[in-house]
Amino acid sequence: MRGLIVAAAFFLLIHFGIAGSRLRDVLVARLGEKTFRGLFALLSAAGLAWLIFAYRRAPLETLWLAPRPLAHSAFGLVLLAFLLAVPGLLTPNPTAAGREPRLESSDAVQGIVRVTRHPFLWGTALWALAHLLANGDLASVVFFGSLLLLALAGTFSIDAKRRRHFGASWNAFERATSSVPFGAIAAGRNRLAIGEIGAWRLLAALAAYAVVLAFHATWFGVNPLP
Repeated sequence: MRGLIVAAAFFLLIHFGIAGSRLRDVLVARLGEKTFRGLFALLSAAGLAWLIFAYRRAPLETLWLAPRPLAHSAFGLVLLAFLLAVPGLLTPNPTAAGREPRLESSDAVQGIVRVTRHPFLWGTALWALAHLLANGDLASVVFFGSLLLLALAGTFSIDAKRRRHFGASWNAFERATSSVPFGAIAAGRNRLAIGEIGAWRLLAALAAYAVVLAFHATWFGVNPLP
């Protein structure tokens, strides 16, 4: 368990201490944006691989047994997570790395971005929350809890970075969108446009969900089906 805790601490530290701080600005100024992104991507991938490896080797220490309704609710949360994350990956978004120039585009706010300006991070957060609730062991609390914390904190970190660097352009985009899913729509600052999301993106999300569900036992050693 100690190895998992150290791996989780390292993974969180490189994101909060580098990507989520002003140290990033200093490193980008010295290394250049592309070099920094490449090096950080390698460091992040190594950290994630270490975290997964440590999680798979961690001992099983049960903290609670999830009631059946709670365990079954994970299916709905994960489905919603896929419906946010997959279209989020497939939709041009100024919050994504390298997509910042879209802030100047007239169609910067479209599709899934109307629902949330951080669809992939919220999808990751819901996925992690579902697994955190359904798995009542200490290793899962550390593993999925770390990913949940990182995904939620990432929404604030990205907003802060874009706000520092893009000023008025970002402020206009921020006013027209929301971080919390459906927040801007509920507040009347935007509207839901299913057609803009694209049927193919939604179908891709459903297909990915079905594939992961079907092969979950083979890939991860756990059968989520009742």
